[in-house]
Amino acid sequence: MSEHNRLSVFKTYKLYVGGKFPRSESGRVYEVTDAKGKWLANAPQSSRKDARDAVVAARKAFPGWAGATAYNRGQVLYRVAEMLEGRRDQFIHEVADAEGLSKSKAAATVDAAIDRWVWYAGWTDKIAQMVGGANPVAGPFFNLSTPEPTGVVTVLAPQDSSLLGLVSVIAPVIATGNTAVVIASEKAPLPALSLGEVLATSDVPGGVVNILTGKTAEIAAPLAAHQDVNAIDLTGADKDLARDLEIAAADNLKRVRRPQAVDSDWSRDPGTDRLTSFLEVKTVWHPTGSLGASGSAY
Repeated sequence: MSEHNRLSVFKTYKLYVGGKFPRSESGRVYEVTDAKGKWLANAPQSSRKDARDAVVAARKAFPGWAGATAYNRGQVLYRVAEMLEGRRDQFIHEVADAEGLSKSKAAATVDAAIDRWVWYAGWTDKIAQMVGGANPVAGPFFNLSTPEPTGVVTVLAPQDSSLLGLVSVIAPVIATGNTAVVIASEKAPLPALSLGEVLATSDVPGGVVNILTGKTAEIAAPLAAHQDVNAIDLTGADKDLARDLEIAAADNLKRVRRPQAVDSDWSRDPGTDRLTSFLEVKTVWHPTGSLGASGSAY
């Protein structure tokens, strides 16, 4: 058959929830356009039910992911970077369309996103040494502080950085043992949905990352009020939405990360701030035993 006689095969984008690719239970989609207004695809428009399903999947995956060794989590995250590298050309095309960038600038952005993922992969077995340790106390006690993941984290991805910003908010959440329910950029969701395909074909257990697309405010409202969500990152919310979500999040004392002024520049050194945003520090006291006449413990 001549190449000119072929029918175009359009990509069907789906949500990524629990390691699978469901359509929105509502059956709704919305049109996604490029920076010039040209139609690119129909993306799923998630509902409240999709959001609740994503929380169930994230909660189910949390014990296994949090209980994995930090070294193993680092290996898994590095595998994701390998898969991103293998799909580099696809992501360059999607980022260029989503953000209106030239091919060279899109390539630089994709390369930065892959490097950012590798950077966070390297922190999995080091962050505990930075924020934990043995504390000096008076008395025959060991006093040890160790970081633990907060739990299920809702992440509102940046609206204007479809891949680099997306990676910058997801990677630190899961690197520290949390599971994530991610609301992708409303106007540029396609790189996020393609990232779901990367996660599904890497070693990340199903449910560790769940990706929803649609109207940010519509999806975020039930997640901010959800009693089984432990924390929320409001990066992708505007000022009014962030205020409303923070109020809703207070009902079960969620940990809240507010939008930061520096979030507009995703090319900067990320530091360790996002790694520690969703960690809780547990301090344990343990008796060393009494000292005998010889000075030894027993």
